[in-house]
Amino acid sequence: MKILIADDEALSRRLLEKTRDRAGYEVIAVENGKQALEQLCKPNGPRLALLDWIMPELDGPGVCRAVRTRTEQPYAYMVLLTSKGSKEETVLGLESGADDYLAKPFNAEELRARLRVGERILLLEDRLVEARENMRFRATHDQLPSLLNRGAVMDLLVRELHRSHREQKSTAILLGDVDHFKRVNDTLGHVVGDEVLIEIAGRLLKSVRSCGFVGRYGGEEFLVVLSNLQSILRARASGRDSQVHLESSSTNR
Repeated sequence: MKILIADDEALSRRLLEKTRDRAGYEVIAVENGKQALEQLCKPNGPRLALLDWIMPELDGPGVCRAVRTRTEQPYAYMVLLTSKGSKEETVLGLESGADDYLAKPFNAEELRARLRVGERILLLEDRLVEARENMRFRATHDQLPSLLNRGAVMDLLVRELHRSHREQKSTAILLGDVDHFKRVNDTLGHVVGDEVLIEIAGRLLKSVRSCGFVGRYGGEEFLVVLSNLQSILRARASGRDSQVHLESSSTNR
């Protein structure tokens, strides 16, 4: 796991780097708060951070406050390191968005234990995010062919119609079902019927690609919505014209 160490004192920074290197962390060391904020806000930035309270450019609490305003970033566990020992300062540091507080000079074993707590919290947070995404997928997708379910596809259709009306663009809506599907279930069984639906869903998704979306309307019925159809048709027509021109040039030669 990546860990950020932000301290303007070179000796303290090197000591922290060596301690964390031995613990198996990938260490990123910076010397001021601005650099610390830049690292923490990177897409794959460190999730653990040791921040000195007093630093040039931006102090530790300032870094914490700035990080907490970026709700789109994965959660970062931040520990403030400081020689300030009053209760008022402790409260100020924690209210700025820090997760923990460690007074200097710190004990290496205590620091290690506090970082293990941070790792457990980050692991729990990742599991909660994964569970939330799984619930969101299940709420909007049909379980059988992994398409959008009826509620989700109708919601997207309404949004798409409003958008096409606003932008004066065309939208195509296709509603189709599988011929003689009941016969498949009755003669070959529902397992084979499910395989048929999955195959059809896969073919529809490959056909639509990025120009629209596909949902299961119900049973063996599928709803296909194609966005900005005029641009797609013009692009395809242009492609055909170019191909005809090339073939004609080749024939003339």
